[in-house]
Amino acid sequence: MPRIVMDTSATKWASSPACPRLFFDVGILSWDFFLTLSNLVRRNRRIGHVTPEGHPGYGGHWPEYSPPKETDSRCSCPALNAMANHVAARSQFVEIGYHIRATYNFSPTFCSFVPHFAARMLKRSYSEDTFDLEELDLHNGIEHDGSLVRLDSAFQPDQSIKHVPFIEELLAAATGEDKNGNAVITTRDLSRMLGKRRAVARAVNKEFSLSFIHKIFGSTNAATLVAAFGGRVDHLHSFLHHERLPEGWESHIRQPHGLTLTTFNKTILGVELGIREQDWAEAAREAVEHHATST
Repeated sequence: MPRIVMDTSATKWASSPACPRLFFDVGILSWDFFLTLSNLVRRNRRIGHVTPEGHPGYGGHWPEYSPPKETDSRCSCPALNAMANHVAARSQFVEIGYHIRATYNFSPTFCSFVPHFAARMLKRSYSEDTFDLEELDLHNGIEHDGSLVRLDSAFQPDQSIKHVPFIEELLAAATGEDKNGNAVITTRDLSRMLGKRRAVARAVNKEFSLSFIHKIFGSTNAATLVAAFGGRVDHLHSFLHHERLPEGWESHIRQPHGLTLTTFNKTILGVELGIREQDWAEAAREAVEHHATST
């Protein structure tokens, strides 16, 4: 793959110590607001042309899938792992944002804000430093307890390892159907399963913690399954089990500027506000009993 060359002068300024973090965040949110308005009046990208021409995945033709070797770095985020399995596993923060935008069509504001957050978390330079994916799994940094498809780090320190029963249960919980008759996971399905994951994890994990911001991270990860994949179970089977982008797949996000933070927050809050841990009290009790007998 040819090396991506871009002007990083602006990102160097934005991530420098002289630029207050609050000022940068306000700038991102202001930019995001205008992109959201522009999305309302501009035409959506045509189906088959969501991934930009000249980038991996254009027209649904993804680079050959390469499952990770034992020495490869992976993390708890299937979206980043899937990109690594098709494109690259180690990168600069600025380049990973570029790949996220091209692959999933998230907005430039989202693709700047999230890598900046990760760089701050790891105390790295956004514009100059590289990182390994596994470094993103600093517990209670971005990675958190009560994950949709992974055991808590107290039970599985290597957060790149998926918990297959969780994935199977999630896919089986789909209640929706698209216009072509494909089974789809809805935001209500995601809320229901996240409620169960949190209730059970809270009951069996003595080290359990889940702050408000990590609840939002969890709902953001879940909402991506609907936003970028349309909730399609057949596509999510490949994505979640194998962290592989299906042949012919392109993001369901078709807005010209991609999915902005402002627009995405509607789906994220829809998932989060629909979560009812109390509905899973019995499942939590059963999990505690099972955990007690298995230890």
